[in-house]
Amino acid sequence: MRDEDVFELESKYVMPTYTRQKVVFVRGRGVVLYDSHGREYVDFVAGVAVNCLGHCHPKVVEAVCSQAKELIHTSNLYYIKPQVELAERLCEISGMEKVFFCNSGTEAVEAAMKLARKTTQRTRFVACEHSFHGRTMGALSVTHKESVRKPFEPLLDSTFVPYGDEEALKNEVGKDVAAFIVEPIQGEGGVNIPPKEYLKTARDVCDDSGAVLIFDEVQSGMGRSGRWFAKEHFGVEPDVMALGKAIGGGLPLGATLSTGISFEVGEHGSTFGGGFLPCRAGLAVIDAIEEGNLIKHCEEMGEYF
Repeated sequence: MRDEDVFELESKYVMPTYTRQKVVFVRGRGVVLYDSHGREYVDFVAGVAVNCLGHCHPKVVEAVCSQAKELIHTSNLYYIKPQVELAERLCEISGMEKVFFCNSGTEAVEAAMKLARKTTQRTRFVACEHSFHGRTMGALSVTHKESVRKPFEPLLDSTFVPYGDEEALKNEVGKDVAAFIVEPIQGEGGVNIPPKEYLKTARDVCDDSGAVLIFDEVQSGMGRSGRWFAKEHFGVEPDVMALGKAIGGGLPLGATLSTGISFEVGEHGSTFGGGFLPCRAGLAVIDAIEEGNLIKHCEEMGEYF
């Protein structure tokens, strides 16, 4: 099929939700992508922060292929060995206690918000200006960008405060707030790093008000900042943390981690969340990062650039 045929079929049959570059990629290895004409591209986009190991990392490929030959899907009606193994590894590297698996970062944020409402019995959320937490209705409610919010209003009751402004945070997060949700390092909003004490203030404010503190580490997690999670730069622990993107090594996978609070039977669920293939890929991602000492490598390359 010619590239022009792909363009035409996409225009005819696919909802026009994306502005796409006029290129059809067919293969990838490491940091290099190859299009249908054999041209090479150095991939600085990394699947929008997904491909933390590059394209087709041997450990991920082997894990997915070997699992696909054995068993692909059963649902969460049964025990899934790779799921519990990945949950254990995520808790070990994050210092958190429990994991709920889903399919994406926005789903992880949705679960975090539901967990906050269930825990506090409150309905209002506080988020930051220039935040981006996802496009589903709950996550969209705490996403600041007006152009993606406005067509779908009214959304959940949410208030936005300037990122890094401790006084604004103290004034807004009161005893009617279910959660303050924040990216430890903002991604979509421009790679914004907060003042050193900002997240500690957020922790104190949430403790005082009884609100849940949610960290969105969908973009900043899995070693991207030179630590497993960006929260480690600030020495602050959230009640709930949302993960996605790089966690599955290219396969759809999200996770909501928590400490001290949890869903109970029947309160949340996902047909595909935590399935055999993405969890085997997730285990391979953690193994490859550890074996390659890639956390240290990220820190060194960050300082270099």
